[in-house]
Amino acid sequence: MAVSAPSLARLIGELVRLPGIGPKTAQRLAFHLLKVSREEAAALAQAILDLKEETRECPTCYSVTEDPECSICRDPSRDSSVLCVVEEPNDLFAVERTGEFKGLYHVLGGVLSPLEGRGPDQIRARELHERVGAGQVKEVILATNPNTEGEATVMYLTRLLKPLGVVVTRIARGLPIGGDLEYADVVTLSEALEGRREV
Repeated sequence: MAVSAPSLARLIGELVRLPGIGPKTAQRLAFHLLKVSREEAAALAQAILDLKEETRECPTCYSVTEDPECSICRDPSRDSSVLCVVEEPNDLFAVERTGEFKGLYHVLGGVLSPLEGRGPDQIRARELHERVGAGQVKEVILATNPNTEGEATVMYLTRLLKPLGVVVTRIARGLPIGGDLEYADVVTLSEALEGRREV
């Protein structure tokens, strides 16, 4: 369908760039936003701007925070001897939803993907090595997505971390191959954490 209003076409074009939003969904969202009040539209726009202006990476785990350090890293009740390594902050939030994990996190910011030009220097492998090398961590749980890139990252990180004398485990195969942690249900993620095994 041709859109005659340039501002509507521009909004559809921006929405379709979001992950999981195809042209039909983008069009449906744009027409919904056209119907909302100016105040509701302004509130959405302001929430997006606030997100960009007020959030930053936690300097310890690289998750998202508005504070100097995220609430998980600041929590003294968390087990600092166990570190769960995830690809992205949304994976951290997925694991947290289970309520099963009481340790700390490390967000890689991606996985190894030679086809996309992403090697060890493009993920936070060096920072992970330094953090584990400090000596407080006893177990590292590798919780990358169960796909080719995730498995390649697991193999690389295992070789990197094993010489440091820590136990390296991998979340169990309760997740479907090719799936993303972000979309897994709480029960599946809980079982995957409980069934982790040494690499």
